[in-house]
Amino acid sequence: MEKRKLIGFCCVAAVLSLVQACDVLWAQSAFTAKSVAASVPAKAGSSGTKSSSGKVIPAAALNPVQGSLPSSVYLVREVVYNELHDHDTHGYWRYWVERHTSKETQLHEQVETPEGPVNRLELSNGQPLTTNAREQEERRLQHLLTSPAEQADHRKSYTDDEHRIGRILALLPDAFLYEPAQEVSKSEGMLECPCYHMRFRPNPDYPAHSIESRIFHAMSGDLWVSVDYKRLVRLDGRLQENVDFGYGILGRLYKDGWFRLERTHVNAAGNIGGGDWKTQRLEVHMTGRAMFFKTIARETSEVRGGFTPVPSGLSLQQAVVMTGEPMGVLPMQASSAVPAR
Repeated sequence: MEKRKLIGFCCVAAVLSLVQACDVLWAQSAFTAKSVAASVPAKAGSSGTKSSSGKVIPAAALNPVQGSLPSSVYLVREVVYNELHDHDTHGYWRYWVERHTSKETQLHEQVETPEGPVNRLELSNGQPLTTNAREQEERRLQHLLTSPAEQADHRKSYTDDEHRIGRILALLPDAFLYEPAQEVSKSEGMLECPCYHMRFRPNPDYPAHSIESRIFHAMSGDLWVSVDYKRLVRLDGRLQENVDFGYGILGRLYKDGWFRLERTHVNAAGNIGGGDWKTQRLEVHMTGRAMFFKTIARETSEVRGGFTPVPSGLSLQQAVVMTGEPMGVLPMQASSAVPAR
């Protein structure tokens, strides 16, 4: 019996792995590009060429033009390359995160560092924290600063998130088939910038073996890419069928679960034309069941904003101090509720 319970627990963790990946997908916008890119080798026997930047362009994408628009295959590979490499010189940012779940709404302040982001809870259900809750939050942050074990766990979690992001990105070029790209104007698509829009569906010839790839590969959806920067602007995905584990005995993720990721281009002062791309909205709505008919669900709605550049060499201690300072920009509904420090 104990062994069966352990199997059920492991199944729950496995089924949720991709959903958890959605929670961190491009959240920090800073990951180890070289190690991730190395995990996306060219297929044996395929031919290709290198661009002036050293990028290997697969043979299938050497003819990037379909009429007057780039081919979808070429666009997707270019976007993945940019996402994996353009963060070599990424900046670090401070911003607010407003997260809605089925239980509560929380507002956090978050500061990025080379060792991972540091966040401080400010509001719960639109109300300032009680004295006791604020003291608990302060103790949590001080424990991070004084505990080597906690710092090691923090760095490991950050690194694991980076690798998970890379694995999901690596699926995009080969795991899906794309319809021809269509150019969409800013006003027409209610987007932040002019974009190429592509619909995608699972590639039946793609061998999805891992838990993450099986779930992600079962999705169809829409992809929007910036015309000017060739960066991902929006990604919508919906499960087209149930995803079973152990023939449905160990677990199942139900069809019609969906997620949406929206990103924005942020600039530091004086850095015209440069800057980073950050997540500004994330929706995750997944349901399923695990062994012994335990229902699992993930309902998350997250909005981010107020992006302000911070020095690139911040320590964890400096980031904790910074989260204790007032932010200049907060969500409209929250700004009046944050007490002055």
